[in-house]
Amino acid sequence: MSDLEYRLKHNLEPILELSDPRQRISAYHDMPYALFRYDPEQEFDLRKQVTLLETRLSQRGKRVKRISLAECLDDAMRAQRPLEDWFSAEREQGVETIVATVHSVLSDYSPLVDLVAARMPEGPDPTRDVVFMLRAGSLFPVYRTFSLLEQLKGRVHVPTVLFYPGDLDGAAGLRFMGVLDAEHNYRPKIF
Repeated sequence: MSDLEYRLKHNLEPILELSDPRQRISAYHDMPYALFRYDPEQEFDLRKQVTLLETRLSQRGKRVKRISLAECLDDAMRAQRPLEDWFSAEREQGVETIVATVHSVLSDYSPLVDLVAARMPEGPDPTRDVVFMLRAGSLFPVYRTFSLLEQLKGRVHVPTVLFYPGDLDGAAGLRFMGVLDAEHNYRPKIF
C-alpha cells in the first residue's frame, strides 16, 4: 500500500464517513474544508484512489460531488475568447503575458471562486454531501489555491477536500507543484 493510499484510507476516509465530519475536518465552522497533499507525479494514481474512495463513501450513504478545477479554468478562459485564440496569443505575446492575463481572468472577469461555488451541491446536507476539488495542478502557474480557499470562506457548507499537488514545507507550509515558494498561511487542515 502506497503512502498516498494509506493516508486516504486511514487518515481522511474515517473522517469523511462520520455522520457529520465538519468538526473533524476543520477547526473553522465557516471553512469546512481540508487539503489532501500529494506529489504531483502521483496525479494519475491519486485520481484512481479518489474514485475508489468515492465508491466506498457512496456505499456508506454519502453523496460525493467532484469539482474539476481544470473544467473551471477551461470555462473561464472560453468565456473570454475561443481556446484557439489563447494559443495564438501565447505565441505572439509570450508565456509570461498569458500567465498574467489568465490570472486576471480567474481573479476579476470569471472569478474562479464563483465558478467553484456554482458547482457546490444544491440544497447541501453536511451529513451526506462531500465535495472533492480535483485537478488543482491545471491552475499552475497562473493561480494559487491559497487565494481560492480564502475566498471560499463562508461559501462552502459541506465537508470539502482540495486535492493539492505539492510538497509539504514544515508543519503547515505548502509548495504548489513542488516549485513555487511555500505558502505558510493555509488555515485548513492538511492531510
